[in-house]
Amino acid sequence: MPEVQTTVGVIGLGSMGLGMAQTLATKGFRTLGFDLSADRRKLAEDAGVLPQSTIADLVAASAFLVFSLPTAQDVRSVVEGHLDLLKGKTGQRVIIIDTSTSEPDVSRDLAKRLEALGHGFLDAPVSGGPAGAASGKLTMMIGGSEEDLALARPVIEAMAAKALHVGPSGAGNVAKLVNNLLAAAHMITTSEGLKLALAAGIDPEAALRVVNAASGKSMISEVHFPTWVMSDRFDSGFSMGLMRKDVRLAKKLADSTGAQLPLAEQVASLWAGSTELADSDDFTRMGAFKAKN
Repeated sequence: MPEVQTTVGVIGLGSMGLGMAQTLATKGFRTLGFDLSADRRKLAEDAGVLPQSTIADLVAASAFLVFSLPTAQDVRSVVEGHLDLLKGKTGQRVIIIDTSTSEPDVSRDLAKRLEALGHGFLDAPVSGGPAGAASGKLTMMIGGSEEDLALARPVIEAMAAKALHVGPSGAGNVAKLVNNLLAAAHMITTSEGLKLALAAGIDPEAALRVVNAASGKSMISEVHFPTWVMSDRFDSGFSMGLMRKDVRLAKKLADSTGAQLPLAEQVASLWAGSTELADSDDFTRMGAFKAKN
C-alpha cells in the first residue's frame, strides 16, 4: 500500500482513465483527476478522485502522471503545454505513464525532451478494456528506461495485473499496435468463419464452441464473440473510431518500416471501408456476421 503522500494525477477520465483513477484511489494513492468534461470530473469525484480545474494544477501537485488520451497529438499537446511547469519541478523526478495508444516517434521525442528536464516518460498502452481498468487487472506493455519503470512500478502494479517491459521508448506503442492489428484481424476472420458455418447450415454457437476448443481460437473468439457479438449487446466500451485509428497507425508503422504485410493491408482496407458503421459504434459490431452480405 502506498504512502498517503504519493500523489498521482490522471489526465483523461474517459472509459479507461476513470477506471484507472478509481483503482488508484481505492488502492491508497492520493489521486487527482482532470478531464475537459465536467460530467466526467464529477464521476471521478464520486469515485474518490480529487478533481482539478486545470491540468497545470494537477501537474504541479503530482509525482506521477497517468495519461489516458485519444491521440498522440493530444499527448504531445499536454506535455508541450506544461514543459515550463515541469522544468520548474527541480529535485523531483516526475514520471509520466502514458497509457494512450500513441505513436512510437512521438513517445521517443517526448521521452528525450523530458529526460533533458530531469523527468521520465513511459509509453505504457494497455489492454483489458474498461472492466480491466476498474478492477486493476489491465495488461500493460511498456517502453522506456528500467530506472523510470522501477520508480513507477508501485503505480503501474496498482493498475495492471501484467506489466511487460518491451524495450526502450516507443516499444510499448509498437507492441500495442501489433496487438490491436491482430485483434482487428481476428474480429473479421472470426466473423467470416461463423458466416461460413451459418451458410453451410451449422449453428454458429456450435461452430464457435469448436473454434474455442481448437487451434482457431483467439481472445476475440473466446471473450468478445460470446460476450458482445453473439448476445447482440455490442457494448464492449471500445469504439469503431478507436480501432480504426489503431489499424491506421499500424499500417502507417508498416509503411514507414518497409514491412510487407499483405493481409494487414486488407484488414486496414476493411476497417476503413466499413462506412455503414459510425466511429461512435462499438467495435464489436464489426463482428456482426449475420448482418453482413
